[in-house]
Amino acid sequence: MSGHSKWHNIQKTKGAADAKRSQIFTKIAREMIVAVKTGGSGDPANNSRLATVIAKAKAANMPNDNIKRTIDKALGSGNTDSFENVVYEGYGPNGVAIIVEALTDNRQRTAPEVRHLMDKYGKGMGATGCVSWSFDRKGVIVIEKEDLDEDTMMMDALDAGAEDMSVEALEAGADDMQANGEVFEVYTDPDAFAAVTEALEAKGYTFLEAGVQMVPQNYVKLTDEDDIKNMEKLIDFLEENDDVQNVYHNWDQD
Repeated sequence: MSGHSKWHNIQKTKGAADAKRSQIFTKIAREMIVAVKTGGSGDPANNSRLATVIAKAKAANMPNDNIKRTIDKALGSGNTDSFENVVYEGYGPNGVAIIVEALTDNRQRTAPEVRHLMDKYGKGMGATGCVSWSFDRKGVIVIEKEDLDEDTMMMDALDAGAEDMSVEALEAGADDMQANGEVFEVYTDPDAFAAVTEALEAKGYTFLEAGVQMVPQNYVKLTDEDDIKNMEKLIDFLEENDDVQNVYHNWDQD
């Protein structure tokens, strides 16, 4: 799994992401509302999708009051928000694979907007499945190294994956951990993600990032300056779209 996390792809733009914190919170809140409605519960213990979104919210430093208000809003009888999950796949410059996950109340608005950006700055939108085959869905937890011991971190991650699971499920729990620069990256099976984050939080760990992501199996380097600029614009404009929740790609920015 080494190098599979998108962390090395996003850490260079994290400062820009921090400046968009309000927009990030809004998108997480939308995801949380959908999780409550589809899961039928505002209790993360009984709603694994909500537990996953809450872990993501905490890693983004979303205040607990915001989280509670959003869940209460979703449970309220007067809430009429209705969003559907849509996924778009396509190509950036030089064949970089791109997956866009959106939550929209009007796919007739969202699809043309995403298509326009992919056409303008990349190689266009493709059919469903055209690039997703080259990604794996994984839980990804990023923890700042600071003074943490790698062996201790590895054992804690494996223990976290094993606490509520069988021996067979250990491999599908915290199934890998990599030391990457200034961070540890812990990988889990998507179904084990909530349990692993909860167990690691109980051990006192805090996360720079936590979520279920589409992790590329391989990466594409860009060397042409125009390609690099267009790829940067494509990612930025997609992420600025209010309907877009996540943008995954296999551009190697190292």
